[in-house]
Amino acid sequence: MKLACLFSGGKDSTYAIHLVKKQGHEVTCLLSVFPKSDESHLLHHPNLKWTKLQSESMKIPQLIIESSSDETSDELIVLEKLLKNAINEFKIEGLVHGGIKSKFQKEKFEILCEKLNLIPVSPLWESEPKKYMNDLLESDFHFMMTTVSSGGLDDQWLGKLISKSDVKTLETLSEKFGFNLNFEGGEAETFVIDCPLFFNSIKINKFTKNWDGYRGRFEIVDAELNYNA
Repeated sequence: MKLACLFSGGKDSTYAIHLVKKQGHEVTCLLSVFPKSDESHLLHHPNLKWTKLQSESMKIPQLIIESSSDETSDELIVLEKLLKNAINEFKIEGLVHGGIKSKFQKEKFEILCEKLNLIPVSPLWESEPKKYMNDLLESDFHFMMTTVSSGGLDDQWLGKLISKSDVKTLETLSEKFGFNLNFEGGEAETFVIDCPLFFNSIKINKFTKNWDGYRGRFEIVDAELNYNA
C-alpha cells in the first residue's frame, strides 16, 4: 500500500515509517504541518525546519504546509489540504502516524482519513513504553531529546542522545514523577539524527539551549548531512 507519513522528525513518526516498510508498505511522501506555535495540541513544533535533512537522507519527498492557527479544527483543514495534494501527486492510499496513546489525535486522523477514503495506519498504537524505547535502540535509532516539560526532566536532558542506560534512568524518573516513559503526554520531544532508514546521518553544527527552570528547548541552529560517516 502506498502511504504518506505525518512526519515531525521525532522518534515516533520515524519509527512508524520503519515498521510499515518492514511490513511491505511503500512510504511515498512525508507530510509536515508547521504549527503556528508550540501551543498546538495536535502537532509537534520543535526543530521542524530540519526535517528537510531527514527527508533528503531517507530519499522520501516531503510536502510542507504552515498553519496560521493553533486551533485543532483549523489545523485539520490544513492537513486535509496537504493530504489531498499527496493523493493527487503520490497516489497515496493511506496515512501512517506515530501515535501511541493519544485517542484525541488518533480519532481526528481517523475521521479525516475516512473523509478522504484513506486507510489510517498506526503501527505504534498502545506500545508498551519500556519495550518500545528499547526496541528503538535495538533497531539502531539514534535520537536526542529536544524539549522537556515535566518534573524530573531537567536541562541535562536537552540535546542528549538516548542510550539504554538513559532508558533505565528515565524509567525510574517516570515512576517517581508520573510522566509517560515514551513522552506521549508531551513531556519531551525528540529528533532522530540517524537510523536504518537514513543514507546519511545528520550532523548538528550549532545549537542553542533555553531553560526556564521547568521547561527547556534544544534548538538546532545549523545542521547538515554527514557524507563522511
